[in-house]
Amino acid sequence: MALRVWNTLTDQKEELKPIVPGEVGIYVCGITVYDLLHLGHARFLVAFDTAVRYLRFSGVKVKYVRNWTDVDDKIIRRAGERGIAPTVLAAQFIDEARKDMLELNVVPADVEPKATEHIAEMVDIIQRLIDKGHAYAVNGDVYFAVRSFPPYGRLSRRNLDDLLSGARVDTNEQKRDPLDFALWKATKPGEPESVSWPAPWGRGRPGWHIECSAMCQKHLGVTFDLHGGGKDLVFPHHENEIAQSEAASGKPLANAWLHNGFVTLDSEKLSKSLGNFKTVRDLLQNWDGEALRTFLLSTHYRSPINFTYEAVAEADRRVDVLYEAQGKALAYLAQKKFAGQGKALESALTAFREAMDDDFNTARAMADLLALYSQINAKVDGKAAPQEVADLLESAKVTGAGLGLGWRPATEAVLRRRTLAAARKGIDPQWVAERIEARLLARKEKRYPDADAIRAECAAKGVELRDGPAGTDWRVPA
Repeated sequence: MALRVWNTLTDQKEELKPIVPGEVGIYVCGITVYDLLHLGHARFLVAFDTAVRYLRFSGVKVKYVRNWTDVDDKIIRRAGERGIAPTVLAAQFIDEARKDMLELNVVPADVEPKATEHIAEMVDIIQRLIDKGHAYAVNGDVYFAVRSFPPYGRLSRRNLDDLLSGARVDTNEQKRDPLDFALWKATKPGEPESVSWPAPWGRGRPGWHIECSAMCQKHLGVTFDLHGGGKDLVFPHHENEIAQSEAASGKPLANAWLHNGFVTLDSEKLSKSLGNFKTVRDLLQNWDGEALRTFLLSTHYRSPINFTYEAVAEADRRVDVLYEAQGKALAYLAQKKFAGQGKALESALTAFREAMDDDFNTARAMADLLALYSQINAKVDGKAAPQEVADLLESAKVTGAGLGLGWRPATEAVLRRRTLAAARKGIDPQWVAERIEARLLARKEKRYPDADAIRAECAAKGVELRDGPAGTDWRVPA
């Protein structure tokens, strides 16, 4: 089965046919860096990271480009509030974003261009648009003439009359038409010189939309395979990006457009204006990044996903299953002195491909992965041949890696996640260690009622003690 993706431009699922067979160029609109990452950012980062992982799993050579918008009104405003240069603020938040991405196991893109590094390319596109009659300069600002590009609106399926009657259309008096949008913004009094560049029509800085046109075409060419981003970017950002890029080049920008759905809270879109947005950093204080990634992958990327703590807790339990089964299988193989190699089962690989070839259906792939771990538990409990266990374990690891899951060593992951689970319930791991030692001593001295009392004491605080061949372990059930 060939990979089929839902193309927003054609509004249908269609086979991905790369421009160069065996190679895919993909550009994803990145982050405007004036604050910490929120769950909406995490959604698109995880969705497209997983898509890229799967393309590579399939043997495709991928060039993945994901930009940083490091010059913007919000960045300038936030920097002014903090009394620092916008360039300094942007650099700080890029660093913070990378820390959160590491926790979510989002790998760096092949190219991570910054808008401020591509001013010359933007000026070149804008000049071409002016020369072709698609743009005009007014008092140092430059605007794209929307009506000069007849296909405008095809991505978002909007017509110009509807847009003109919309309440959110900018009515800047400098524009020839209210629908026109800014390509270049003249420097305003009081703005830092560090966010201002010379141009033929006057010193200033680029508009948001032109940034992506310049960066994607520089690194992927005039026309490339896939362009992605959040659903909220379909209009106006991606609509405007298509208009200015194709008006300048006369060629299609991208052959397919992929958009992920919103993250909602009680069915309301997460947003700062509503005061309901969640930063990734806040959530990582209590939850493992792998639990957040599992939560985000549990729903198809195009569908909205509703954030609740119960849903994250359920995702966390799934990750527990994953690592506990891994640890159980490894202990079993060690006990059996198995020295062979596991081989991923073709049936497991086929199931994974079928799920992901269907427009990156991670929800189905996740269910298949959990089924593999259930089989591992059953095989170990049934004392199956070590080779069977090893093959299932390898199948789970290979397909899990395709989803960006199960990447930590099992012992490290269990310890890390157990500590977070204890913190969520206000339990001190040192106290647990001391109670385990006291219980071991009571059992050694055959004071079994005291040992049982310690187990009950731990259980009352939400700690489950588990005895095994390697000693006593503990966990905090969700």
